[in-house]
Amino acid sequence: MKKFFLSIFAVSALVTSCASEDDIYNDDSLKAYEASGEYFFANAQKELVDQLTTPSVNLNVFRYFSQYWAATTYRAESRYDLTTRNIPDNHWDNLYAEALGNFKKAKENILSESKPALMSEIEWNKIQQNRVAIIEVLMVYTYQVLVDSFGDVPYSQSLDIVNTPLPKYDDDAAIYPQLITRLNAAIAQMDTGYGSITPNQDLVYAGDVSKWKLFANSLKVKIAINMADVNNSLAKSSIEQAYAAGVIESNTNNALLTYNTFAPNYNLIHEELVQSNRNDFVPASVFVDKLNSLSDPRRPIYFTPLNGTTNTFVGGNYGYQNLLPYNDSYSHIGDKIKEPNLPGVLIDAAEINFILAEAAERGYSVGSAATHYESAVKASLTFWGINNTDATAYYNQSSVNYGTATGTWKEKIGNQAWIAMYNRGFESWTFFRRLDFPGIVAPASAYPIAEGEIPVRLTYPSTEPNINGANYQSASSAIGGDKLTTKVFWDIN
Repeated sequence: MKKFFLSIFAVSALVTSCASEDDIYNDDSLKAYEASGEYFFANAQKELVDQLTTPSVNLNVFRYFSQYWAATTYRAESRYDLTTRNIPDNHWDNLYAEALGNFKKAKENILSESKPALMSEIEWNKIQQNRVAIIEVLMVYTYQVLVDSFGDVPYSQSLDIVNTPLPKYDDDAAIYPQLITRLNAAIAQMDTGYGSITPNQDLVYAGDVSKWKLFANSLKVKIAINMADVNNSLAKSSIEQAYAAGVIESNTNNALLTYNTFAPNYNLIHEELVQSNRNDFVPASVFVDKLNSLSDPRRPIYFTPLNGTTNTFVGGNYGYQNLLPYNDSYSHIGDKIKEPNLPGVLIDAAEINFILAEAAERGYSVGSAATHYESAVKASLTFWGINNTDATAYYNQSSVNYGTATGTWKEKIGNQAWIAMYNRGFESWTFFRRLDFPGIVAPASAYPIAEGEIPVRLTYPSTEPNINGANYQSASSAIGGDKLTTKVFWDIN
């Protein structure tokens, strides 16, 4: 049996038996068994989290977009050259083929399974409904990442290789409401009184349906807040409904995939920076200096102290080579960040509380903006191991406290979300595009393709103009040009 992934425009993952002209070779009695749907589900979960977690500049450059890290030698990606290594191609391929393709196959195989003999029809149907609903929720999550990365993307035809090998691109503004509809249906389908995915095949919540419902409602909040400036009525109703039903507001409910301490399933940051012994990154000074100005207690977790000190943190110059003696001139990526079993995060309490603070400021009935903001800041601190006393002391600084920090609500939330999302580059980039804070700017060394701006989308994969040309041209025209500066539909400020 061989698993293979089709080209990036076909975006389907299938399992097939090997084929040969030899009759014995093709004898069904010798054919490998089809893998279980739950196997594909676990694989898809890991592929999705890996893509959002990896620091490989071949796959994920969002830590650069948020100016968390600076390059030491190879600075092309920090200057927004995304085509040399085909970064958009790899991001697109991993999300469509490796994540969505496997989720699709998981659903198909699960639905084809037979009821165990000793299980009642009612229980079996409920378990099946829960399993399919959980898969649906993670497919919605993946599609949102694709839309937020590229704008218009294949959606309605994206996973039908037989009938539409060259899928059309759907309007990004039209996809978002459909994702809300799919989430509502999946949430309604979940029954916490029954089981779902086998615990060891659900790498995030071990089959806990109640936690998946919290996740689904939290995802609805994530999607809806992006629509606030373009479809306020749907955003408001969706967020209020999700909040009333229950969302992730404490770290105990965070959606985490915990990696192993051994190869090949350790955290990809560990793989890139420790196992591969790469010295390609140092923390960026723009970020380090911000945390220094706040005496932020996350500094010794996010970064290492400068050699020979205990509380001095120095970053590198973003967008440039940082070639001073590597060991002694800069702080480095923190040891905890590089641990092999550091969890990858899909949604956490800090993120959702920051969004709820924003929703409250927009007039939605979700409680107090100040309360959610405080909860968000403290959730990030305690997630990283800061004790409650020190977390409270940090929050009570006049430069952090919601009542006394300078700036608009967008600035207050944007700046603290930037700090909290340090190891979640993609989500940080989303906060930045929606709130326009923190006030980071493109480096003077940026490539002309960036037009002097931090990218607000990825360009389409380089293969699309040649392979799916007509649909590519239509989409490129519809969004206003396939450029790094073309905004996705919700980014109107």
